[in-house]
Amino acid sequence: MLTSIMSSAAGMKPVTPINIRNLGPEDAYILDRVRPGLASDTLDPSQVWAFLATRVNELVVALDQGEVVGFASGTTVMHPDHPTEFMIANLVVHPDFKRQGIGRRLLQRITALAEDRGCVHIWARAREDNVAFRSLASSLDAQTVKGDLIFHW
Repeated sequence: MLTSIMSSAAGMKPVTPINIRNLGPEDAYILDRVRPGLASDTLDPSQVWAFLATRVNELVVALDQGEVVGFASGTTVMHPDHPTEFMIANLVVHPDFKRQGIGRRLLQRITALAEDRGCVHIWARAREDNVAFRSLASSLDAQTVKGDLIFHW
């Protein structure tokens, strides 16, 4: 309350907490409110539901007053000849919300979910020019392998 009053008095937008949560198929409606410019493509409701209903997938979102402003997604990968692993496919934060620790919180939540699933290895591939992700992954003790492109926890 005091922060809101002080921010309003100073002519600033009141600060609201960002909620981080993982979604299940019953939560698909949450993706109806994605901040414009966050997703690279239009979300297909049937594809969203199928992704969430396939329990090898995880989707973690960052919510600002009910609007999705960031997300991380990944998939459990099983092999017959080595331990179960988790591939982080996406980590995206809307430009208006960068540099607030949201990406770190999303990555921490999705890796915790992967560990809860019994995944022994967690990995993500990053483009060479993706300095932000590479820095974040390194700060969370990720190890680089294969030409500094794949991060492994």
